Amino acid sequence: MRWGWRPMAEAPCPIPLGMVGGGEGAFIGAVHRIAARMDGHFRLVAGALSSDAARAEASARALGLDRAYVDFREMARAEAARPDGIRAVSVVTPNHLHAPVAVAFLDAGIHVICDKPLAATPEQAQAIAEAAMRSRARFFLTHNYCANPMVREAKAIVAEGGIGDLRLVQAEYLQGWLADEVHSKQADWRTDPAQAGAGAIGDIGTHAWQLAAFVTGETPVALAAELSSMVPGRRVDDDVRVMLRYASGARGGLWASQVAVGRENGLSLRIFGTKGALEWHQEDPERLIFTVKGEPPRILTRAQDRSASFRTPPGHPEGYLEAFANLYSDIATVIRGNEGPLARLPGLADGLSGMAFIAAAQASAARDGAWVEVHP
Repeated sequence: MRWGWRPMAEAPCPIPLGMVGGGEGAFIGAVHRIAARMDGHFRLVAGALSSDAARAEASARALGLDRAYVDFREMARAEAARPDGIRAVSVVTPNHLHAPVAVAFLDAGIHVICDKPLAATPEQAQAIAEAAMRSRARFFLTHNYCANPMVREAKAIVAEGGIGDLRLVQAEYLQGWLADEVHSKQADWRTDPAQAGAGAIGDIGTHAWQLAAFVTGETPVALAAELSSMVPGRRVDDDVRVMLRYASGARGGLWASQVAVGRENGLSLRIFGTKGALEWHQEDPERLIFTVKGEPPRILTRAQDRSASFRTPPGHPEGYLEAFANLYSDIATVIRGNEGPLARLPGLADGLSGMAFIAAAQASAARDGAWVEVHP
């Protein structure tokens, strides 16, 4: 049975939400704020939007927040003590701050919605994992691309056996915005190993890794990688090429680059099985190409999606922001006590898998592309 379009149901009373990071000049914070309010499930009421007091206050005032903080630890303590305190917090800081912020709020019993990757280092990732284990609160990771309706449809087709046994996987994420030396708030922390932990492999490579695992239901057990810094003087990788081996016998490749001139946000996934194939491109997110062996390719759109992960009738384009909003809607459902969406929500396991991917690729590159096992 195929789902027909239906408007999103009216949300119950909004969940009070906080945010750490995402102040003046930030990119991803605004994306999270739009996504959180798109379906009415959350209301942003508090934030530690900057470590600079004046900027934190100005950013909070511009957003009309009830409460502004400079220190995220103080925010976690204060909000946990309030009867009307936040129930969840969005963490939209540079990578090196994910762990201390997430740990503070998990220890305070406040749900954490964290931007990817999980952390800057394996030690920081472990700190988050330990905090999540001892907390009554939940941890969510916003790998937003897996929340596109047609990606969810692709996952359903694979799970039903639509492509047969998995044979080949090709995941790519190509950008060109760092093809030269660039200085901006976004570029500076992403090319600083102390803040980012890794370059393209962490910033966009983990998206390609998670997307492939989400759709196929399989995670590579070994890889061989080459990490390059194409721009002279750059201290992190900006081009990543990885060969993948799966326990099932399938083979794959992953290419992530931020120096591919002319590319904007070229995330794509192609998977091939014994009976068929699937192909999806983020820059054309509403079309999924499904080919059954011996038959012409089929172009599937949201009219064929079964996840009900959309708000407007097919043909009225939805994309990047709506995918983020799908995550926030599913997270709200889980926070309210219905764990139905958990199977399709990225969380701690996805984050740890991404960190294992980064570590294995870096280890392989250090050994001139030798094959290395992946240990989540």
